[in-house]
Amino acid sequence: MKKVVFIDGVRTPFLRAGTDYMDLMSYQLGQYAIRGLLDRTGIDPNVVDRVIYGNVISNVRTENPARESALNAGLPIKVPCNTVKQACISANQAISNSVDNIQLGRSDVIISGGTECTSDTPIGYTKPMRKKLFQAQKISKPMEYVKFAMTLSPMDFLPDRPSVTEFTTGRTMGEDCELMASRFKVGRAEQDKYAAYSHQNAGKAQEEGLLSDVIPVTLPNGKTVAKDNGVRGDTTVEKISGLKPAFNKDGTITAANASYLTDGATAVLLASEEKAKELGWQPKAEIVDYVFTAGDLYEECLLGPAYSIVKILEQTGLKLEDMDVIEIHEAFAGQVLSVVNALKSDEWCKKQLGLKKAFGEIDLNKVNTWGGSLSLGHPFGATGGRLLTMAANRLQVISGKYALLTACAAGTHGHVMIIKKIRRLKCLLLV
Repeated sequence: MKKVVFIDGVRTPFLRAGTDYMDLMSYQLGQYAIRGLLDRTGIDPNVVDRVIYGNVISNVRTENPARESALNAGLPIKVPCNTVKQACISANQAISNSVDNIQLGRSDVIISGGTECTSDTPIGYTKPMRKKLFQAQKISKPMEYVKFAMTLSPMDFLPDRPSVTEFTTGRTMGEDCELMASRFKVGRAEQDKYAAYSHQNAGKAQEEGLLSDVIPVTLPNGKTVAKDNGVRGDTTVEKISGLKPAFNKDGTITAANASYLTDGATAVLLASEEKAKELGWQPKAEIVDYVFTAGDLYEECLLGPAYSIVKILEQTGLKLEDMDVIEIHEAFAGQVLSVVNALKSDEWCKKQLGLKKAFGEIDLNKVNTWGGSLSLGHPFGATGGRLLTMAANRLQVISGKYALLTACAAGTHGHVMIIKKIRRLKCLLLV
């Protein structure tokens, strides 16, 4: 199979929901990201074979936002586009699908990533009202409309707000994380410390210009946004320790140690090694392998990365200590720390993985050193693109060789990918 390489990636600034992207749709954010990738790399849009994009909250007017994003970004109409949905790992799945496509020789150049505008979440009517409206499509006479109107009540017009619960269990992610944190003995103080760590790292990375994947976006109203607006580099444990629990009055999860609703988009450029050489491109990393896992929805909803990490390291023959860079999606501080504690637990690894002892301990000094989802934000359908780009960019500034990126998602899914650094020659330019 063909070797797949990561050329480069960009993202729009990640903004808190309800702020500057409030009037936009997901495809528009995707458009900004893809256009930014084309501008950043300088590639000819005609060499792109396909676009595979992630998105979770779909506006009914754009059921395939990958297509609208690509066309409005200036890609040729001949480029096929499809949208992938798998909760918080939608972009991870889109990127993995792209890798498969290139490995099999069906494409040579693919733009992937994802987009999400939670500010544009569709809010509809309840099921009874939708049923009435569906049946009303058959009405053709004025008096029939009058009779239909008489069947309606004020309750019919109440909005049917989207639920953020796990469909099968009926629990929110926060409630699931509370259960995990209790099970793996992750206390409030530890979670607040990790949350402060994430924000402080992101704030420092912003100041030092390390978040070079962020592209400025000029909005329809003429305003330009150039950086993530959820980062609080001055966060300390003392500042957030007084916040009340968000999901359980006796719980440990607060607004500060949980990721927040975010709008944003990512775009990454993947190619076969052969095509990259032919076009004179300088890749940043090689895609080594990836894994998806699923588990028990009632007991381990956010523990997917623990299973995925073990599986991919066994699959590749690599070890935790071989990973010089680690990017973990931070749905919650308690989720990250539960994954860490699970992998270093003899009891859990014996029972759940069939191992003789603990798998190993993740070195937190390698994790999310430029910030993570707690601080940078988490647009559901786009985060996987940020994880890949940030992992590759971090590899480029250190002497390391391998990076591991992993994320959890609804349905107790887990994803992990390993990439290998490719040294770039400073004298060459991507054209």
